[in-house]
Amino acid sequence: MWFRFISYVRFLGKSTNQHGVHSPFVFKYVTQCLYTKKKLHRNKSINVLLKTINYFGFEKVNIKNNEEVKELVRQTFPKVRFDENPLDLLFVDEMDMTIFQKIYSDGKLHNDSLVLIDSIHDNEKNLEQWNRLIALPEITVSIDMFHCGLISIRREQVKEHFTIRI
Repeated sequence: MWFRFISYVRFLGKSTNQHGVHSPFVFKYVTQCLYTKKKLHRNKSINVLLKTINYFGFEKVNIKNNEEVKELVRQTFPKVRFDENPLDLLFVDEMDMTIFQKIYSDGKLHNDSLVLIDSIHDNEKNLEQWNRLIALPEITVSIDMFHCGLISIRREQVKEHFTIRI
């Protein structure tokens, strides 16, 4: 519990809103997706997941180890297909470098794929995995939203990390 509290205080010290974002891609995502008033779920990570699917119009999604969330996505977005490659969006509880590199090298992600990782600040292990992950050269965009983190492999974009309050 103390770790999460201290982590949140540190997050608040580093975080910004849309005014601190200088990437057009991330600025649009933050202002037109994350900051819309429409709330699709009470859990912030699941709310971000649903808003992201809606905003980008994703059709190929994979949700690891959470049948309840998968069913919610299926009900909210009937056209979404699960477990087809390459993926538009992958939602996981945790992700480490080895798993990411395997998924990446197996061709399961394309240039505009996103990976949404839940609970990156829940404990020291998750935060360490997140920090190692965003340091990988394949990852060009990362957004720490405290409750979850988003990574992307947009090859046309300069490597940047954002810490955004949602």
